[in-house]
Amino acid sequence: MTLSTELPRGQRTPPAPPRRERFTLADPLGALAILSVVAVVALWVMNQGGPLSLTASDRATGSLGLLAGLLASDLMILQVVLLARIPWVERSWGHDLLTRRHRLVGFASFWLMTAHVTLFALERSTREPTAIPDALLRLFVTDSWMLFATVGTLLLIMVVVTSVRAARRRLRYESWHLLHLYSYAGIAATFPHTFTDGADFHETWTRVYWWCLYGFAFAATLLYRVALPAWRSLYHRLRVESVVTEAPGTVSVTLKGHRLDRMRTASGQFFVWRFLDGPGWSRGNPYTLSAAPTPDRLRITIKSAGDGSERAAHLTPGTRALIEGPYGTLTARHRTHPGMLLMAAGIGITPMRALLEDAPYAPGKATLIYRYGEDEHAVFADELRAIAADRGVELILLPGPRRADMSWQAAGPAHRDGTSWPVAGPAHRTDASRPAAGPVHRADTTWQTAGPAHRTDASLQAAASAHRVGTSRQTAGPAHPTATPAHPTATPAHPTAPTHLDDDAQVLKNLVPDIAHRDIYVCGPPTWITAVRKAARAAGAHRDSVHTEEFAW
Repeated sequence: MTLSTELPRGQRTPPAPPRRERFTLADPLGALAILSVVAVVALWVMNQGGPLSLTASDRATGSLGLLAGLLASDLMILQVVLLARIPWVERSWGHDLLTRRHRLVGFASFWLMTAHVTLFALERSTREPTAIPDALLRLFVTDSWMLFATVGTLLLIMVVVTSVRAARRRLRYESWHLLHLYSYAGIAATFPHTFTDGADFHETWTRVYWWCLYGFAFAATLLYRVALPAWRSLYHRLRVESVVTEAPGTVSVTLKGHRLDRMRTASGQFFVWRFLDGPGWSRGNPYTLSAAPTPDRLRITIKSAGDGSERAAHLTPGTRALIEGPYGTLTARHRTHPGMLLMAAGIGITPMRALLEDAPYAPGKATLIYRYGEDEHAVFADELRAIAADRGVELILLPGPRRADMSWQAAGPAHRDGTSWPVAGPAHRTDASRPAAGPVHRADTTWQTAGPAHRTDASLQAAASAHRVGTSRQTAGPAHPTATPAHPTATPAHPTAPTHLDDDAQVLKNLVPDIAHRDIYVCGPPTWITAVRKAARAAGAHRDSVHTEEFAW
């Protein structure tokens, strides 16, 4: 395993001091979204008579179908706006939250669109019972702009089907991203029939409202997803400077650019990257910064998971990069406490590595808990030790598989790195045992302040029934010592052993007793993030103090 110890050169961008969130222009967006739905219903009442139109049997089906179509159109526009990458919206709400709202609004729009099509098909069939095929042919094909609307509807159905979680698991990210772009074509194809055939579009004020709504969505998408990224890519002129292997299947790419400080990028944020290295360059991939940004360099770390990420290992110096961003709110700008707890699993260490480097905190006020599968996959092991020694960070490593699907803990014991900052006393600390479940505790006497050694932390062995004492200390290399059981009959924890929330919360509180007074940053797989969030809340952390970033799509 090759571990990079050379950090990007240049003066670090000064981190923003901790502050409380303030009111922004993005805050009223939720109210405006609700108001747009109310406006659509109001226009339907004005033009169709509202509930009165439902009393006439010959009008009820068509009137309900029209209302469903109007609401579906409104929500389709809203979901486009949510992911239009509007900077002040992204900064206030965060990309994760916007993505979840986008999915929720998108599925609601889909079901309303389905109701719209079904109700109008039923109305035509009821109106012409002796010529149903001809009636449906006119409805979906020959009427003005209806063929475009039918094609657009089919495209939207394809996008929704591939957005279902089970379908996404079977698709590569690049394929899913390409298919998802067809939603714009689908919305555009359904647009003309609403103005030529829709009864609610004949009034002047109605046309003004819908034109403004569609126009805003189109302008925002064109400006923030096309024009701004293109300008930033041309102005900052990012090129690959070096590619370094960090672990099997994981590489770090350092890029050099012009006046990168003008983007006001913060550690913990990500960009959507496109490398001009050949066919397939147009499909962007989101990668988080893995080092604090400097005025002329950025670094990202990529784990092989698809065509785009596999190509990263073969990038050559000088390759141009196109960017969208920066995005994300997993930054020190949202802190409200002087202390920090950073928790990462797998490649989720990338934003934590950057935050650890330049976030403002005093020695002893930051703790990093890092879970990974094998020692060879411990990305940034040497860099994390260097930062821990330099800035006074308590570094806790959790190697091995997870104990259970709903637990954040590892099946094996934890290791506190020898470079960790002592939280009590200048050279050592005594750690009183606090068994999380059962009679498990550890004897902890010597606290090493220098060197890369690890020690076994048996307090994490919540499922074990024997005392475990760390006896071996390694002075070099990433390997972890093996705990020696005090009783030969001791049974080690098993990855599939049941783990309860109380156990997870207690172990977390044992490791970080003042967790209620820290900002908690979490990055990893979605199920692991959920387990950490539940444990942190149960351990006393406030909901607003837990900041998360999922690297799922």
